[in-house]
Amino acid sequence: MKASSQSAAAARRAHRSSFVVALAAALCCVAALLGFGAALDGYSHWRHPPGLLGAHGIERALAFNLLGYIGPGLALAWVAWTLIEAARGQRATARIGAWLWLWSALAWAAQGVATLDPQDLDAQASRLHALAWMLWWLAFAPGAALLAYASLAAPAWRRFGAIALFAAAVVALAVLAADWRLVPGAPAQRVALLAWLAAYLAAARVARG
Repeated sequence: MKASSQSAAAARRAHRSSFVVALAAALCCVAALLGFGAALDGYSHWRHPPGLLGAHGIERALAFNLLGYIGPGLALAWVAWTLIEAARGQRATARIGAWLWLWSALAWAAQGVATLDPQDLDAQASRLHALAWMLWWLAFAPGAALLAYASLAAPAWRRFGAIALFAAAVVALAVLAADWRLVPGAPAQRVALLAWLAAYLAAARVARG
């Protein structure tokens, strides 16, 4: 009995700290993008993708990959794990959706490991980076839809469900519109990233509650 109460208390502490972790991850990611972008001569947020800052041969690429991709991705994967724990009493769709968000966060981190080769976009490293980017949003969007559906049966989750669904729509529209060349790719990627980060902040509040 004592062990179970201690385990429950530890879970509550983890849930409460998840918002702090999510906020730190979001700020770190955005600050890395802005800071390293300003430090790289000729870099434009309007014309260049975030991945260029961590590409082969780019100055301070390792630092950007750690602060912009790997660190935030792993931190938000932990936030998704707390969401999985919080979803134990919800519908199965909530748990599946939370697992997809965990994989989305890991895919974001993977972009800092499989870095772009700006001299050869057909190289294996560039292909793996593109695959991680694709998995990032393809795991996030359906996961958000499942979480939104599960929130219909959980009044405390309904605001989160609405935020998740809205974020998924923004991410999907931004990525697809850029792929179809309806909008510039670099700004669309940044809009998608901000919507994604906001969704994890909302998830952290649910897990904390």
